[in-house]
Amino acid sequence: MKLLSRLRRVKWHNALVALLLFAAVPLAFRLWPHEPLRASFPSSTAVYDANGHLLRLTLASDQRYRLWVPLEDISPAMVDAVLLHEDRWFRWHPGVSAWGIARGAWMTYVRRASPQGGSTITMQLARLMWRLDTRSPAGKFTQALRAIGLELRYSKHDILEAYLNAAPYGRNVEGVGAASLAYFGKAPSRLSLPEALTLAVIPQEPARGLPGDANGDAVIDRALKAARDRLFARWTSRHPEDASAAPLFALPLRLRPLSRLPFEAPHFVEQVLAARRLDGDDDMRVVTTLDLGLQRSLERQVRQYVERAGDRGIRNAAAILVDTRDMGVKAMVGSADYFDAAIQGQVNGTLAKRSPGSTLKPFIYALGFDQGILHPETVLRDVPSAFGPYTPENFDGHFLGPVTATQALVRSRNIPAVQVAARLAHPSLYDFLRDAGISRMASEQHYGLALVLGGGEVTMQELAGLYAMLANRGELRPLRLLASTPKAGGTRVLSEEASFMVMDMLRQNPRPDDVVAAQPSRVPVYWKTGTSWSFRDAWTAGSFGPYVLVVWIGNFDGAGNPAFVGVDAAAPLFFRIADALRAERPGLAEPIRRNPPNLRRVPICLASGDLPNAWCPQLGSTWFIPGKSPIRVSNVHRPVVVDTTTGKPACPPYDPHHTRTEVYEYWPSDLARVFAQAGMPRRTPPPLPDCQGGGQLAGESPKITSPIRGSSYQIRASRLGSERIAFTATVDAAAQRIYWFVDDTYLGSVPNGQGLMWAPERTGRFLVRVVDDQGRTDARPLVIGQAD
Repeated sequence: MKLLSRLRRVKWHNALVALLLFAAVPLAFRLWPHEPLRASFPSSTAVYDANGHLLRLTLASDQRYRLWVPLEDISPAMVDAVLLHEDRWFRWHPGVSAWGIARGAWMTYVRRASPQGGSTITMQLARLMWRLDTRSPAGKFTQALRAIGLELRYSKHDILEAYLNAAPYGRNVEGVGAASLAYFGKAPSRLSLPEALTLAVIPQEPARGLPGDANGDAVIDRALKAARDRLFARWTSRHPEDASAAPLFALPLRLRPLSRLPFEAPHFVEQVLAARRLDGDDDMRVVTTLDLGLQRSLERQVRQYVERAGDRGIRNAAAILVDTRDMGVKAMVGSADYFDAAIQGQVNGTLAKRSPGSTLKPFIYALGFDQGILHPETVLRDVPSAFGPYTPENFDGHFLGPVTATQALVRSRNIPAVQVAARLAHPSLYDFLRDAGISRMASEQHYGLALVLGGGEVTMQELAGLYAMLANRGELRPLRLLASTPKAGGTRVLSEEASFMVMDMLRQNPRPDDVVAAQPSRVPVYWKTGTSWSFRDAWTAGSFGPYVLVVWIGNFDGAGNPAFVGVDAAAPLFFRIADALRAERPGLAEPIRRNPPNLRRVPICLASGDLPNAWCPQLGSTWFIPGKSPIRVSNVHRPVVVDTTTGKPACPPYDPHHTRTEVYEYWPSDLARVFAQAGMPRRTPPPLPDCQGGGQLAGESPKITSPIRGSSYQIRASRLGSERIAFTATVDAAAQRIYWFVDDTYLGSVPNGQGLMWAPERTGRFLVRVVDDQGRTDARPLVIGQAD
């Protein structure tokens, strides 16, 4: 008995061990590390605008449309319909259904009916994953073994999720996520019952009933409708509460042809996708900052403008719209026609490096404001000028004489801008652009002062960021393409005051279309044009409401065209877009931005831009930064006490019965010369008498204009003593003659307004001085080097 009892215990222990081993095997399979099923299927990328509109559905790496969607994000009706149609016993079988295989073999080989595989959902997933040929018994056996392996390693949830994301839905569409988006334009969680049942029957015959090309009939055919209706009959037997949906199944159901999949904002989407590849981002759903409504408006305006301007040789254009509030790119048109190979339409013009022309001038004046060089009404000299070897000219070849900084910017005068840039210390314009993130810049010496007039290159996106910085009161923020990109804090590159003053100057730029300009608008426009050398690029950049808009006209091959002038070619398109957006969005308004606290309005003399003296005839006002903007009293208008008998300046003491006071304008020599050339000569002030004054106020000291400050001249050794350097200076009108010195050596004298040539006989450092006949002086260092 003991032996028998012992044998029974051994058998019981053996059975228990065997049972544990039997349970441990599948547990070990399940716990053994393995990659998720999702890794077996490359995914497409769905790119959306900020409002959820699909911009593009890309192909996966295997040239399939496939979007992996979690099972929880698929309509329950879709899941239940697939199980009902494909595999009712999915929850309970081990991956293989003996009944299904036997029935399939009987129908296929014995009754010679239509071939039936008897495959479960797990077996179908195995076939899709390993690309199995299951038309033979050996292939079916391999499929069954693979299915059992899947069941051992993965849960039913994971297997069903993978099948729904890998099942064929016609042509190269796989997975319910891609099928729902491609055919119905919606997420699988929002499928209606007719749509869900239609998709559920497609995988058994993926080519059945799908619409053809974009011009064909998009209604599902009779065979697909019949299969769906049969499934609905089975569905209502299980879900009688859905019988009321029968009228919906009588309606024609349309599926969008794949040829009509959205292909919106192609340049923008390609930039987003390229950035994702560079960052290694594999997120299948990408939400961008783009606004599809704004995008279509820009595309429409660009297309219509290019069509109408074709007779002037304008065949291509690009535009970008940025929301200054969050720096999101709201619209991007990289070319006039993405599909036009003749204009290289697939090139994204907003990323191309181009000469910006005069569009950088606002930043020169802003830097000048911050460095205390000038204020908006400072009078600048638009006169022939040389800056060492650099002698810029105005676009129109003419000179206006004295112009305010505001007029110089609005009228895009080159000479005043170069004058201001030449006086900048740190940062210079080059430093500013480098610090602002302008890419691929050469050395500062490479550009020199030509950088002021577009000698460098920027992209439209970089330029849009700079103008958005002005609108944001001097804070530079990076552009955003993705909604998920955090709104970065700004880096201050200009003061609030300088940015505000430049924006106020740009606001005064009159529109090129006077008829529209006469109409009042509550949305001001701040804008500036630019034209590059040889008429290769025409620009207009600016802001209105919450947006910054940059427009470019040109050719991607760099071919010039005399029609490519900023104000004539780009500005009309800029205002077409601005007017269209304001009409489409009546509530468009500029964000509320407070005025900088450290800013004041001060009176000035309009003729000089300085604080008015007692004799200034016309007063105005300007913005002024206390402690920074230049402060000096105007001395253009000066009183002269004249002897009524001789008509010449009198000497004190003055006899009130025989003298009178006359006010003269004392213009520097360069401005007086421009007035004369323009046919507007000013009355020449009388010479001072020997009594040292005759009622005359102190005038301006001479200012050396050549050689330029900080310049270095390179002369070959063989040319020393023969190659000459021009010495010029602006001189007060009261001075009659000026005297030039190099170190302590006297060179000679010339009348007011004339220059003197000097031929250095050696290299080295020198000090150049000029003295007028009133004893006023100016000096600057000069370096003469030896050229190779």
